[in-house]
Amino acid sequence: MSDLEQFRQQTRAWLEANCPPEMRRPATTDADICWGGRRFKFQSDAQRQWLERMAERGWTVPTWPREYGGGGLTKEEAQVLRQEMRALSCRSPLDSFGIWMLGPALLKYGSEAHKREHLPRIARGEIRWCQGYSEPNAGSDLASLQTRADLQGDHFVINGQKIWTSYADQADWIFCLVRTDFGAKKHTGISFMLFDMESPGVSTRPIMLISGKSPFCETFFDNVKVPAQNLVGELNGGWSIAKYLLTHEREMIGGIGDRNAVPPLGRFALNKIGADEQGRLADPGLRADAARFEIDELAFRALMERTMENSRKGIGDPAFSSALKYYGAELNKRRYELMMSASGSDGLEWEGERSNDGALVRTWLRTKANSIEGGTSEVQLNIIAKRLLGLPGA
Repeated sequence: MSDLEQFRQQTRAWLEANCPPEMRRPATTDADICWGGRRFKFQSDAQRQWLERMAERGWTVPTWPREYGGGGLTKEEAQVLRQEMRALSCRSPLDSFGIWMLGPALLKYGSEAHKREHLPRIARGEIRWCQGYSEPNAGSDLASLQTRADLQGDHFVINGQKIWTSYADQADWIFCLVRTDFGAKKHTGISFMLFDMESPGVSTRPIMLISGKSPFCETFFDNVKVPAQNLVGELNGGWSIAKYLLTHEREMIGGIGDRNAVPPLGRFALNKIGADEQGRLADPGLRADAARFEIDELAFRALMERTMENSRKGIGDPAFSSALKYYGAELNKRRYELMMSASGSDGLEWEGERSNDGALVRTWLRTKANSIEGGTSEVQLNIIAKRLLGLPGA
């Protein structure tokens, strides 16, 4: 038996023994998702136990080094862990911008002090992070940002505004791009900062979406004092960190196309519409649409696996994250369009216990932002055309 096959058997046995039955059912509401953080309230003992057990093994961040709270697994072992969790329908124990975006950036660019201070707490779900990138006049042209940080002795003073700051009203800390040199070219005068959202001068205001709910906020900084040691990397060297982090953000958003937290589309539609005399989905048109979708979903899953395999081999273009982000976002929008079609008028129920407070229709509306957040689809297609296909510019 190979070492990897032995690891698979051990992993399967551990998951079967330690993943609570409640954590093997698809999430149906926002409360089913564990974000962690100082203010997070667990929905159940099972949710808390699942996070604690996985964090104890370092499996919330399986490939991170053990000294930073990770599992120390190889990429091949981490792939086995993902496969076995999917086979048992195990929920993610922890969803986290710290895991998906900040952690990789700190592993590459952070000082040893930064790594030891922040990474173990991210791995255990003790600190919830938000991202301070976009501004009212700096969206796709992010490098034109104007939030400024002025060095005054042993600290920076930050003033400005960010927008579309996901979950800023629930986050404990923020990783933030600020301008530290107004005389330099716009890409070369940006720095990367970390600071506590409870710092005096930080305030947030939710932005309501068409779903009636909102993960997005406006975030304001009014003379916020940040210790100088919270600068990551070199002063005015934040753009390289920002670009590296964006590749991970796009891969994260692209991953919604391979979402294991919702039931398979065909099964969902069958439960809503019922079967014909041959046991097939009763609506032939929707049956064909669902089949096409599930084929595309499997193809995208294979593409994700191939991308991770290329990463293990040290090959592939970082710009490919734009392809994953673009297609994953489109696939997720299709998924919820078809779920709404299968639900008929019941899918439009906006509130009430039967519909989990309109969870489906609100999520369907929320998916419209998938092709905007993390870089619009138009921006991603431009990157694909230029960086991957080598097409000439206009």
